[in-house]
Amino acid sequence: MFTNPDHTMNLEIPQSVKVWSQFFHPVLMWVLLAISFYALYLGVQIRRTRSAEGEVKKELIKGKFNLKHHQMGSLLLALMVTGAIGGMAVTYINNGKLFVGSHLLAGLGMTAIIAISASLTPLMQKGNDFARYTHIFLNVAMLGLFGWQAVTGVEIVQRIISKM
Repeated sequence: MFTNPDHTMNLEIPQSVKVWSQFFHPVLMWVLLAISFYALYLGVQIRRTRSAEGEVKKELIKGKFNLKHHQMGSLLLALMVTGAIGGMAVTYINNGKLFVGSHLLAGLGMTAIIAISASLTPLMQKGNDFARYTHIFLNVAMLGLFGWQAVTGVEIVQRIISKM
């Protein structure tokens, strides 16, 4: 670390760290996409449990889908927000700027969507159907954006690899 003439601190990051850090965000996001589909599955099971009757309902309750859905949702919220910030940080560290384009803007939108969706949980727990349907709509929209993000992210990774 050294001080510039303008008295700001600079931290020199080793080139190998700069290069390999570019792959953390894409790998994390692919894992989160898979977890998102698992959370969707769990959400569908919650809906099935809610509408089931008798023995079927008793059997579905044993699956503890609501608890697992909340756990996956919490994990998604935390990792998506930190992953988005991390992706922007690594891009800035390696390029000295962010590339404002559809991938960044959709990612920021997804980050907002997951925060809004998670914020509806207290209302859903009180049985608010509007909050429940809004939660479902937002998450389906986010999954659509996420799929598109995966495609554009692969294109970005291909560009990074071609420059190596």
